[in-house]
Amino acid sequence: MAGTIRWGILGTGGIAKKFAEGLQSVSDAELAAVGSRADHTAKSFAKAFGIGHRHANYESLVNDPDVDVVYVATPHPFHMENTLLCLNAGKTVLCEKPFAINTSQARKMIETAKSKKLFLMEAMWTRFLPIIVKVRQWLEDDVIGDVRMVQANFGFRADWLPERRWLNPELGGGALLDVGVYCISLASMIFRQPPQKIVSMAHLGQTGVDEQSAFIFSYDKGQLSVLTSAISTNTENHAIIFGTRGSIKIHSPFWCATIATLSIEGKDDKTVEMPLEGNGYNYQAKEVMNCMRAGKTQSKIMPLDETLSIMKTMDSIRKQWTLEYPMEDTDKPE
Repeated sequence: MAGTIRWGILGTGGIAKKFAEGLQSVSDAELAAVGSRADHTAKSFAKAFGIGHRHANYESLVNDPDVDVVYVATPHPFHMENTLLCLNAGKTVLCEKPFAINTSQARKMIETAKSKKLFLMEAMWTRFLPIIVKVRQWLEDDVIGDVRMVQANFGFRADWLPERRWLNPELGGGALLDVGVYCISLASMIFRQPPQKIVSMAHLGQTGVDEQSAFIFSYDKGQLSVLTSAISTNTENHAIIFGTRGSIKIHSPFWCATIATLSIEGKDDKTVEMPLEGNGYNYQAKEVMNCMRAGKTQSKIMPLDETLSIMKTMDSIRKQWTLEYPMEDTDKPE
């Protein structure tokens, strides 16, 4: 692992393309292979990114000896199946968020990785962006005092295409798993604990998935997170962290932010801008590679216990809405 680390991408959709673009700015990474369910899509993706190995099925990709680590870029319901395929073939995995459909699936993935002593991480790319690293440093340095409240929203208006993943329950559709997870993960990163109490509400649309939702979390010392997500409504898409001595605003869009403003009582506001290298997906790839070279089986920044905790929180929210997905007939929420 001292030299170039060779990546394979499982899936050829939009998020796979973004990751492939991001990987181009990582000098010690090689995009060695891509796997699709059909030869023509694998061929097209390989041609677009100059990939040497293309595979017309996932089994061939995960057994490629020239691949060190696989990025799982398929839709939500297939994350567990695809990740287990990789792990059982002895491959390190970076799995796109949401990590799985529910806690039961996530637990199987994590237990398999641990049993095989293989690295596994949820691809919550926001955590690794330079401005978010800066925000974490401000919090660790107690710059705004004790954090009392977090507000965050992630909402957009999707086209009415019921067969596409945003609105399709067969594909784990809805705002919560697709974009709400960013807000919940941000709150988890800041408070470093799961909520003690959750109050939520959602509008379930014609297809049965949550088109917009809001959730309030409370914690052990009375802190609050006030979060919203939507695939039917455009929102401001920033995040604000309120402390006893000031606040931090992560400017819109907070999930791929480059600007944050630090406001301390009695002082002038300080706005910091930290432009992205590449498209931002490269930072999580670097984290995976650094962990692999250090012989780690998980990331300290996005640990598996926290991924599991976030899945539990989302299960609890969906339980309040009585929203279950068709594939949960076999993989029930815990």
